Amino acid sequence: MAHLLGIDIGTSGTKTALFDLDGEALATAQANYPLHQPQPGWAEQDPQDWWQAVCETTSAVLKKSGTSANQIQGIGLSGQMHGLVLLDKKGDVLRRAILWCDQRTSRECTELSRLIGQDRLKEITGNPALTGFTAVKLLWVKNKEPDLFEKIHTVLLPKDYIRFRLTGETATEASDASGMQLLDLRKRNWSRELLSDLALPADWFGRVCESHEISGRVTGLAARSTGLSPGTPVVGGAGDQSAGAIGNGIIRPEILSTSIGTSGVVLACADRYQTDPLGRVHTLCHAMAESWQIMGVTQGAGLSLRWFRDTFCHHEAERSQNKAIDVYDLMTAQAAMSPAGSEGLLFLPYMMGERTPHLDPWARAVFFGLNARHTRRDMIRSIMEGVIYSLKDALVIMKTMNIPLCQIRSSGGGSKSVLWQQMQADIFETEICRVKSSEGPAHGVALLAGVGTGAYSSLAEACEHTVKTAPPLRPNPAVLPLYRELYDLYTRLYPDLKTHYTRLATIYDCKTQ
Repeated sequence: MAHLLGIDIGTSGTKTALFDLDGEALATAQANYPLHQPQPGWAEQDPQDWWQAVCETTSAVLKKSGTSANQIQGIGLSGQMHGLVLLDKKGDVLRRAILWCDQRTSRECTELSRLIGQDRLKEITGNPALTGFTAVKLLWVKNKEPDLFEKIHTVLLPKDYIRFRLTGETATEASDASGMQLLDLRKRNWSRELLSDLALPADWFGRVCESHEISGRVTGLAARSTGLSPGTPVVGGAGDQSAGAIGNGIIRPEILSTSIGTSGVVLACADRYQTDPLGRVHTLCHAMAESWQIMGVTQGAGLSLRWFRDTFCHHEAERSQNKAIDVYDLMTAQAAMSPAGSEGLLFLPYMMGERTPHLDPWARAVFFGLNARHTRRDMIRSIMEGVIYSLKDALVIMKTMNIPLCQIRSSGGGSKSVLWQQMQADIFETEICRVKSSEGPAHGVALLAGVGTGAYSSLAEACEHTVKTAPPLRPNPAVLPLYRELYDLYTRLYPDLKTHYTRLATIYDCKTQ
């Protein structure tokens, strides 16, 4: 029986999952790796860590499932978006990858806007200059590491580095490439104008394919490292958010998805090209051909909870290991003992600056309203609620763009928490449907691999056949008035703090750039 493999190169770790053609996960494996933060606001990883994780997890799922490698009909790749991977002529990595959440490039954003023009940049790429996107990272390397810049031969995104290691091909696809801010979103190909104006050689960048197209095949060398069969097709795949949306069945405009992973995302599918005039939400190519995605992003969603876990929850971590319980289950159990509204404690989740709706690399996280009565359970709950408030910011903007909202589907690590799902229903004031598959982007790119290799006749057939949802969670009417008031207060805090964020950056953060 034919199977499909999905590989998702995330920020916390790589998850690999093997599926049958009904969409059932036969085996999954995850391998984690470190996030390096050499200075405040910086975020880097070693691409070799990603490759090692792919080798480990691929071998593990084959062993767990008892599947022969030659039963895998196709492989799909997903990965964290916007990351900058630089290779020399030999194909060796030149430096650690600069990640999506890295905020060092505020000056390069100004430079990019000046070189291209703000309006022209938005017209071509769908977005204003953003610190997290790839183009300004390249400018930063040019400005700060000129000797290294001269050695660049190839520029790749994280998942496309894995494609290179698997197949030897330098290729990408439209959904992930559109987050580099070098792609013409209407043409779904590199913008010759941008590359020329930025003096970036076109041959640094691989060909752009669609997400379901076969981009290469597993080499003999990669097969020996991973346990895969030589010649296995690898399709274009997708950036993690677009891949997760496919795994949620977000292929028509009226169904939106929310995802809480390291970042938090609200994503809608659009069958026509449209943008937010203020650039608060992003327009990118979708993994479905001839469609686009409109996406709101909060940088520090699960990242905020992970920071609190690592900093203040050592006891829970120890209990987790001793009793084989997920530490997040212990934390959310505590949060559930705090009432809605966290006893008046609000959290702004700007741990790594913010994108939606503020586009501010200097924004910083805040606990507001903290007093001597508050306990750790209130702080955990306020972090969870703060993340949902930040996602609601994106929904509010999308409503102003006349994006239809008939159903919201929840996924990502946050969807495993019934409490976090119920918070979404209560704060959004709408039903939340959880997608039964917990494999997220890995599931989405496995479906794309199935389409590309003929297992499914279309993406619509693949999603209809495999994407299942649990019964919806409905808003609790008793807490809606409180959450409305708290959300209103939440939205007022950032404007009051903005100038103070800038001053803090001047005093401290800017000195480290």
